[in-house]
Parts: sequence; C-alpha cells; structure tokens
Amino acid sequence: MRGVIIILISMFWWGKLFAQITFQNTISKTEKIYGVSKFWNEVNYNFVYFDKVDEKAWESMYKSLLMEVQNTKTDYEYYRLLQKFCATLKDGHTNIWLPKGIRNHILNGEFGDYKFSLKNINGKAIITQINSDKKEEIPVGTEIIEVNGLPTSEYIRAFVKPYIATSTKHILENQSVAELLKAPEETLFKLNLKKPNKEKIFLELLVKKATDTKMYPPKKAKSLLDFKWLKGEIAYVSLNSFGDPKIDSLFIAQLPEIKKAKKLIVDIRNNGGGNTNIGMEILKYLTNDNELQNVQSLSRLHVPTFKAWGLAYNLKAKDTLQGSEENRKLIRQAYLTTKGSYYHRFPYYTTENKIDMSSRVVIPTAILIGNNTGSSAEDFLISSDNQQHMIKIGEPTYGSTGQPMLFNLPGGGVARICTKKDTYPDGREFVGYGVQPDILVKKTYEDYIFDKDPVLERAVEYLNKG
Repeated sequence: MRGVIIILISMFWWGKLFAQITFQNTISKTEKIYGVSKFWNEVNYNFVYFDKVDEKAWESMYKSLLMEVQNTKTDYEYYRLLQKFCATLKDGHTNIWLPKGIRNHILNGEFGDYKFSLKNINGKAIITQINSDKKEEIPVGTEIIEVNGLPTSEYIRAFVKPYIATSTKHILENQSVAELLKAPEETLFKLNLKKPNKEKIFLELLVKKATDTKMYPPKKAKSLLDFKWLKGEIAYVSLNSFGDPKIDSLFIAQLPEIKKAKKLIVDIRNNGGGNTNIGMEILKYLTNDNELQNVQSLSRLHVPTFKAWGLAYNLKAKDTLQGSEENRKLIRQAYLTTKGSYYHRFPYYTTENKIDMSSRVVIPTAILIGNNTGSSAEDFLISSDNQQHMIKIGEPTYGSTGQPMLFNLPGGGVARICTKKDTYPDGREFVGYGVQPDILVKKTYEDYIFDKDPVLERAVEYLNKG
C-alpha cells in the first residue's frame, strides 16, 4: 500500500511540476483518431518485426488509445501518447517525431543559467558536461539522485523509458539518462544531486533556453577521420562517419603511412552510420579477400488469401508438417502469414574487391566498437566478421538498422516504420542485441572523470602482446 501511495503522490507532484508552456490544440478529434489508426494499420502490414509483437496487447492498446486521444487537451499531449504507443514496438528505426512547432519548444538540460549533459555510467545519471560558469558549483561527475521527489531510477522508469523507441536494452538505458531532463519550456524540475565529494545539493530549475552555452569540458571537435601513431608501431585511424564519401579519399591519402605499421587500430565507436558502400570501400583495403560478405535482408510478404486460409482453418505450427512437400509449403506460408512472419528474402550478394593486392594492409587489426556504433557502421562489422586478423574490442553496438518507411501524421508530425530486417549472412541477429565485441571493455566512472580510454588501452595491450 505504501508503494501505491508514493506513486500516487509522485504522479500528483508530476502534474504540479509539469506546468509547462501552453501548447495549442489544433488537431481535431477525427484527425487524432485517424493518426492513431494510420500508424496502427501501417505497423500491422509493414513492420518487419511484427512477429515479435504481442498482438493481444497491441490491439488492446490501440482500442484504449482511440478513446484517450480524443480527450487530449493539446497537440503535444496527443503526440506523447503516439510516441508511447510506438515505443512498445521496441525498434530504433520505428519512431514518431513531433511537429516542428512543438519540437522547437522542447529542451534537454537547459535551465537558463544552467546547462548540462548527462550520461549513463554504471546505471547512474552522471553530469559529464556543464556550462563553464557553473563548473565549480556542480563539478563534472555529479550524480542526479532524485527527480521531483523520486529516486532517479524510479522517475526514469515511470516518465522517461515509456516514450523511448529503441531496439536494445543498453541503448534504452543510455538514452533514458541522456533525455532525463528533456521537457517543454517552463517545466519545473526539483533535483537532488550528489557531488563527487559526496556532498548533496538541491536545485529547483525551470526549463528555458540557456544563457551560457560554453561548456566544460569543451566538446572535442569531431573530424571525419583521425590518424596517429601509437606505441609498438601501431597505426590508429578513427572512422567517425560513413555519411560523407570524402572519408574514402581521406583514408586513401593515409595509406602510405598506414602501410608502414606493424599493427592497426580502427576506431568506429563514434560512427553512427551513413552509407554502407562508403565503409565497404575502406574495408576493401584491409582484407585479402576478393569477395566481401554482406548482410542478409528480409521483408514481410503479405498475400491476403494465405492469411484467409490460415484463419479459416485455424492453422497451427504442427499443421505445417502434414502432407506432400508442396502442400506443406502452402500450409507453412498460410500459417506464417497469419503470424506476420512470412518473409521475402532478398537475393544475397557479396561485394567484389578489385583493389590491387599491393595496396592492401592485412596486419593484426583491432576494431574499437561501442554503443554509438550504428547502422552502416554495423554493416562494416558484419562484412569484417570472418576476417581472422581482426578482433573487436569495446562494448556492444547500437543494434538497429533497416529501411524505414516514412509518412505524415496529422498536425505536422512524421512517423517511420522499419520494413527491412538485416542479419548476418548465416541468419544470426544483431538488431535488438548489437554486434558483440570479442573483448568486452567498459568505461568506469573514474575513466570518465580522469578522461581515460580503457578501450584504446586494451587494444594497444592486446596488439603489443601479439
């Protein structure tokens, strides 16, 4: 009972504290119902991971939303319900984005005189950057231990996580901390913090544009490609994006230096993706193979008659084992269609590698990966998965990719739904899990405070030990 009372009290305070900017209510009840139904319908027919959805729960939520959205008092409140609905699909390439007019009034970590960034470090919400004027008052490394009267973990579970659409558990944890204080302007937050020296302080902050945007420590400029030499004749190259084809020419320009190395470190921890072909052009220089493997791609195939047969005969998994081979094939398609898990498998292809052998660098190579390694950077890892001279060091990757289908929603918002599933060539899944490192290395709280890089240190140690 006490737990229920605490939750009710916290919800009361949340309502009081959430005295945000007044948003308009421009979307009619009819349009609100249409928007929910449009998204629900497109998911039913096009979401590639529909076989992972609890259909009964999904249908129940949809029915409830039809009534709930009609009672929303603002466009923002309506879109938050849509985002919560979308988040139950647990996919990083399936999202609902707020209309621009609303989005412009949502801030993250800005409170007039204060501005700070948060990072999930060992399950805690830690301030890793703060505006320079406040760095003495709130040192980097300070933890937010309570938000609006609730322990931070409870607050996140109740008010942040339900709105985040992501495929992997570790990204959900990271993003929920990063967006802990993301809210409309004029929202009031009451925060209890604990400094690195264990001193506790209380802040009452109102969300509004920061007056001082100069941050400490200053954010390091992110180049497209960085190169340097490390101990033991190790060449280090960071590939920070596959979104700009210029990185291919930058890499080729460094090849004469890279070819002098005895070992190589390729850092893609900050590479969120871009174009798979751009990354593939670089990988061609790092292997002896003349054919490079790619992801296997699938998409749902829906033939209405098969679904009708599956429902009419109430087909079960055991029925797919009955009769002739041809009959089993038809029954299987009918059965899987009713489950939303009958797929079109795109023709598998490899990428031809015509790079001259004399230009290639095939030496012991450590690839550094992390939670921010995503999309086409994950494709890069899958293509290099069978390379015996390469090892992956760091943390699991972002774990989300695919081909989204975009469409408009009432009031100016946009939705996207993932329509394509990518796997390893042998069918192993990485969406929802991330590409796993061969050697797991995580940054500790102390590593962040003292600006240490244990992943890079471990890679150097591994390569120098042979």
